[in-house]
Amino acid sequence: MVRTVTGSATGKTYRCPGCDQEIRPGTPHVVTWAAYARDSDLDPWDTDSAADLRRHWHSACWRARDRRR
Repeated sequence: MVRTVTGSATGKTYRCPGCDQEIRPGTPHVVTWAAYARDSDLDPWDTDSAADLRRHWHSACWRARDRRR
């Protein structure tokens, strides 16, 4: 799942996994997460949730993710 976040909707600093730089409050960016928790259908005791797997990316880093190592 991918969601675009406006700058006015952010109040925390996040670290972008694409460039390892900070995303400062007020910066528009993209939030991504798995549609379902990993292995949730195989392990009923899996305590990871999709919310725990959210990552905040700079929009440009998200668009370039396939070109990075």
